[in-house]
Amino acid sequence: MLNETYRAMLGHKSVIRETFMYGKQRAAEIGYENVFDYSLGNPSVPCPDKFTKAMQTLLAEEEPVALHGYCPSQGDPGFRTAVAAHLAKTFGLPYEQKDIFPTTGAAGAIAHAVRAVTKPGDEVLTFAPCFPEYGPYVEGTGAVLKVVPPQAPAFQPNLDAFEEMLTENITCVLINTPNNPTGVVYSAETLSRLADILTEKSKAFGHNIFLVSDEPYRDIAFDGKKVPYPAAFYPHTLTCFSFSKSLSLPGERLGYVAVRPGCEGEDVLVDMMAQISRFTGHNCPPSIIQKATAECLDVTSDLSVYETNMNLLYDKLTELGFEVERPGGTFYIFPKALEEDANAFCRKAREFDLLLVPSDTFGVKGYVRFACCIDTEKVKRSLPALEKLAAAYKTSQSR
Repeated sequence: MLNETYRAMLGHKSVIRETFMYGKQRAAEIGYENVFDYSLGNPSVPCPDKFTKAMQTLLAEEEPVALHGYCPSQGDPGFRTAVAAHLAKTFGLPYEQKDIFPTTGAAGAIAHAVRAVTKPGDEVLTFAPCFPEYGPYVEGTGAVLKVVPPQAPAFQPNLDAFEEMLTENITCVLINTPNNPTGVVYSAETLSRLADILTEKSKAFGHNIFLVSDEPYRDIAFDGKKVPYPAAFYPHTLTCFSFSKSLSLPGERLGYVAVRPGCEGEDVLVDMMAQISRFTGHNCPPSIIQKATAECLDVTSDLSVYETNMNLLYDKLTELGFEVERPGGTFYIFPKALEEDANAFCRKAREFDLLLVPSDTFGVKGYVRFACCIDTEKVKRSLPALEKLAAAYKTSQSR
């Protein structure tokens, strides 16, 4: 008998993926260069040469049986040690090898982290707008996801509503900074107040509320600013990271959970996640990717391209009268649509071969997401299409 839960999910396919597939079909009709596909957050810059050379060296010089053999359930020891040292140097917290659990990207990191600190029936709280896959990640653990309403237009977390919704049933809070889809970076003031609320409520409820911090865009920051590190503000933090964006390695599916030193369960959480892997069939990311990435923690891809693209779009959007918060990081920008129905706006944009994602999928009404990770030359060529889209609304409004 088929599992009806997963059969039912077939009717709820990703809007982002659907838009991306439409773009491929449209490109076959009119040419890839004529479709301005801002739908999918797929890095558009190559990985660093250092990673390529590290892979070549491993394949050329390492003994094949050892190189391609199983690694421990907790991950490659060298990778874990290197990540811990990098985090300690970068953020001034005394991470050790025992605090690092390698995963298949940030998705795997979130799935493991949430399973480790919830049981079926517990509640997890997150902030809108949020990545739509948080729902399946949390529901797959048996926990229930609750969403704090958004605070437009700045999209810093709505902490007043958060405090009201933070009940005794909440065992975990899930945040994402820099944020997908808005590009907003949570400020130090926001994180400090968030930590104070979590500390106060943990004492009142008699149990620590864990903070799971989803940070795959941490290295993509704009205007020369640094992204505040949530674990520096709250001790019971599990940091979820991915190398998909920083090293442009989305297909290699490598990330990690970092258990903050001083966190409740610090000495057992990584071993617990290894047991979760047995249950879910995760069984560790590819060992060769862990080994190569361990050599590249001090470099990134050329991430400046995303700031160039963002500036081009931000300047044009503001010139055309769109309401838009300037992103602090990521490769997304999140303007308000020119009509209340973001889905209708995105359908209108397709008439000009602009492929955008409506905000409904992120738990917000009336906005659209641009993923700025396409060639800069193509961004420039898309601006006249954006002008035509805005003009179409001005024409219809003047009638």
